[in-house]
Formats: sequence, C-alpha cells, structure tokens
Amino acid sequence: MGFFARIKNLFSRKRVVGLALGSGGAKGMAHLGALKAFEEEGIRFQVVAGSSIGSIVGALYAKGFTSDDMIQVIEGLNRKEFSKNLRPFADLGFAEEFLSRYLDGDISDLGLPFAAWVTDGETNEGEMLSEGKTARVLTASSAIPPFFRGVDIGGKRYYDGAFSNAVPAEACRALGADVVIGIDLSAYVRAEEDKSRVSRMFGAAIAKISPVKYNADCKSRGYESADLMLQPNLLDYRATDVSRAGMGRMFDIGYETAKEHMAEIKEAIKRCPKKRGRSSRTKS
Repeated sequence: MGFFARIKNLFSRKRVVGLALGSGGAKGMAHLGALKAFEEEGIRFQVVAGSSIGSIVGALYAKGFTSDDMIQVIEGLNRKEFSKNLRPFADLGFAEEFLSRYLDGDISDLGLPFAAWVTDGETNEGEMLSEGKTARVLTASSAIPPFFRGVDIGGKRYYDGAFSNAVPAEACRALGADVVIGIDLSAYVRAEEDKSRVSRMFGAAIAKISPVKYNADCKSRGYESADLMLQPNLLDYRATDVSRAGMGRMFDIGYETAKEHMAEIKEAIKRCPKKRGRSSRTKS
C-alpha cells in the first residue's frame, strides 16, 4: 500500500461502536426500547456484549434482529411452560432449546463480533465467552441461582454474568470497540433499610445457598470501560415482572431514556474515534 493510500485509509477508518447490555431479567425490555430509539436515529453498533438477559438481547442484535423482531421472539415464548421450569436449580436445557430456534449455531456464525459475560462457579471470577454454541453460552450467562443450575462448557461450570460484571463494557473493548455505550438496568435499587423484613430475609437465605457470590465491583465495573452509561429508571419493576403492562412500560422507559440522551450518545461516538474517554453516567 502506497503512502497516500495509507493516509487515506487512516482518515477513512470507521469508528467501531460497541454496545454493552446489562443484566436484569424481564427489565431487559428496556434494552429493546433503547434499541428502537437507536434504530430511529440510524445508530448502528459494530460489536456487542452482554450479561444475562443483556447477552440474549445482544446475541439477537448481532444476528441481525431488530427491536420489533425481538418482541416477536418474546411473543413466541410459552410463559406457562417457562414458569413450570422455575424451580430450585432447574436445568436450563429448555431455555437452550428455545434460544436455538433463533440462534442456532456458534457465536462465529453471528453477523457481528459478540461476547457473553459469565461467572466461573469455582473461582467466582468473571469470564468473557466469545466462541462456542450460542444458545448454550447464553444460558450460562443467564444461569442465576437458585432458579437455575450452572451450565457446563469446556469442563467448567458457569453462572449468571451479573455476579461478576453486570454491564460488561470491557468485553466490547476486547472485541475492538473504540467507543462503548452501556445500558445499566439496575442503576436504581432500593436501599436495604427500605426493603421489607421478609424481602431482606429471603435475600439473605438465597445468598447462603447460592454457589456464587456477587463481587464487590460487579455493578460498578462496567462504568470503567464505558464512554457513556444509560440508566433507565426501573426502580418500580422487578426482574420477574413478565406482565404485559409491566413489560410494555419498561420498553417505554428504555426508549425514553435513550431518546433523552441521544445528543450525548452521538457526541460520545463523535468525540472518541479511537480510544476511550472518561466514563459518563446518565440518569432518567
């Protein structure tokens, strides 16, 4: 390549924009709302990473699914059948089978570079999985005890990525992102003293029997690698809220949050073409 061709290539290099999607169960509807806003603004992401529900939404996005397509996937879920499998340490084979309908094959078959964040059941450390059978990797990233047992991959047992990194922005960096936009579904949480006695007791009991523990920086870690972190206010909703009204409202909150901060998102993409800037937090 000649000198002038190299100069042209240097200046024509496109920014690689990454999207890091956080954990949160049914709150993942807010991810779909944000994606709808991005679609309307013509914003595309070149790499994607996620934890738990964020990994599922992220893989669908990497496959080429739109926000409307993802809503159709949700509509295809048999909620009654899913509820039957919600028992202590249930096997996630049923979820893997369901996801395989839409995400058959390996991660390498997806249209974009993608990684799911998981937590090693033996070391309690986080790990980025960017290869392997897509549906199985996603179940590993979503295996939250005590509802589900860990998922075995390559001789290791993995659990929900939220225990070690709720919004894996650093995985986007590892995949080559110059700019990372994150979405934290758990930015708003109730203080322990504001929770009911029953809720506190239940939480303590769950923590005792869980094979993995939440790392001290699991919620803050993603902010270190994100250029901008969206924080939809989902305080009034639970990760288990699968009512149509609740899911519809969470979608709207994600959409509204992304729209409200769209100028900041575009500026973050514009001002940081090659290397990370300081992380910025946004609240709605």
